Amino acid sequence: MTEQPGRLAAYWERQLDKLEAAERKRARHLAGWRTRKHRRTLVAILVVADLIMIVGATRFKVAPEWVFPALWLSGLVVGGFAFLTLRILTGRMTNSFSRLLDEREREWRHRVTYIGYQALSYLMVIALLYSLFIAETENGGVRGAMMLSALLVTGTTIPAIVLGWSLPDDDPEDFEEGMGNA
Repeated sequence: MTEQPGRLAAYWERQLDKLEAAERKRARHLAGWRTRKHRRTLVAILVVADLIMIVGATRFKVAPEWVFPALWLSGLVVGGFAFLTLRILTGRMTNSFSRLLDEREREWRHRVTYIGYQALSYLMVIALLYSLFIAETENGGVRGAMMLSALLVTGTTIPAIVLGWSLPDDDPEDFEEGMGNA
């Protein structure tokens, strides 16, 4: 039974090594887009997509039948594209293991995680109040659930939004050095 922790630690190290190799490979993607200008453009697209989803949630079963699916799906698809692209451009700092990040990246991750947690908490209070406000209306429960999901998606994008907006441009020398090692 004493061998079990050693085997588990070795397994965990192999998994982290695989993640590190995948991150080095991914770091080469979209090299020309790793500027503040491109990240801020994606942030603007993501914020607009989040707002479209929230507006879609307020229009659920109120407007003509096509409004909700059109707004919701367009916001989800466009926002999903912008979110995934931002995660690539920010080096996936918001969800990487600490071992894969340097001290600066760990500090950024801690900051944006806290900001994201605070924003998500406030958004959930807004969803609660919205649900209470519309509870007695037709389809109030479903409308509240749609708003909750829209605000939850918005809240989970906050760390990527903050990183995408505020990170400085990558140092080209660091990037080329990383390319040479891979």
